[in-house]
Amino acid sequence: MVSKPNKKEEIKDVQPIRSLEKLNDMKWSLKKWCSERDYIMFLLGINTGLRVTDLLQLKVSDIKGKKKLIVKEGKTEKPRTIHLSNIYEELNKYIKTLGCAKWLFPSRKGDKPISRIQAYRQLNKASDMVDMPDGIGTHTMRKTFGYWHYKQFKDVAELQMILNHSHPRITLDYIGITDEQIENNMKSFVL
Repeated sequence: MVSKPNKKEEIKDVQPIRSLEKLNDMKWSLKKWCSERDYIMFLLGINTGLRVTDLLQLKVSDIKGKKKLIVKEGKTEKPRTIHLSNIYEELNKYIKTLGCAKWLFPSRKGDKPISRIQAYRQLNKASDMVDMPDGIGTHTMRKTFGYWHYKQFKDVAELQMILNHSHPRITLDYIGITDEQIENNMKSFVL
């Protein structure tokens, strides 16, 4: 039985998924052992960097047929433009399976979305199937987005703005770019 996560501990303890192989394993595990709903939640999380609370509040009408949307983030109350063109086809294929559901990630217990705790349980179930030794939680999706965005673009200032962090150091710590990694990069840096 998976215990209920403490919100502050979960954010601090979980790490991004740094291996493309493990990332693909998680996608496979969610699709095969959990559900299409859980897979799409993970896919949307790692491709947008939205907090799980914001993901779970999305309605079908927010997403259906759209390649871009504006989300008012719950924690910061700031609007954020989300681009969906990279996962548009999969999202809309999933939406067709929902019938007349209101929520993008509907609960089986009536007309409401799944809870943060249920999202956490499903992510942990999938991670157990693919033997992920590091802690995983709902914030893993956001941290994974940040890590891979940084690896691709190497722009901490842009990522800081996307994640609404107050300082670049917070962003680097958040995505797990450690002093050791920075030191290794500096050893091989040459002009």
